[in-house]
Amino acid sequence: MLTYPASIPLSTRSLTRLTELIRDRRRALGGRWRRLPAQQQALMALAHLRNGDTLTRLAAGFAVSVATVWRYLREAVDLLAACADDLTAAMRRAARLAYAILDGTLIPIDRVADQRPYYSGKHKRHGVNVQVLADPAGRLVWASAALPGAV
Repeated sequence: MLTYPASIPLSTRSLTRLTELIRDRRRALGGRWRRLPAQQQALMALAHLRNGDTLTRLAAGFAVSVATVWRYLREAVDLLAACADDLTAAMRRAARLAYAILDGTLIPIDRVADQRPYYSGKHKRHGVNVQVLADPAGRLVWASAALPGAV
């Protein structure tokens, strides 16, 4: 197995914030032993979210199992989602802006057992539809839950 250094186009502030969230969660759960320190878990999650690194590549890079990577990523994503505004708060924030940008995108997925709702005829592929509300500078204000691609 060959390894190589890589970079993530994010600020250290993002890494620090996610690391703090993970540390707080670990303290709340108790003194359970973890395979990776909080900062490494945060780095793994940001590499996956920003660069799209696969679970297998992350497992090899951080010397943990694929199951551990999946569990750590789920925990980090859940912590980030808990910090996000709900739609009501996002609409209040958007009302204070000169204008807001509303857009949606289809994120491709592998086929699932019940394929029909996830097939987008417009894009001719399976996926999930995510709606996004952004401020004039393009910063994320709110993102919807992933809806089936046919929505």
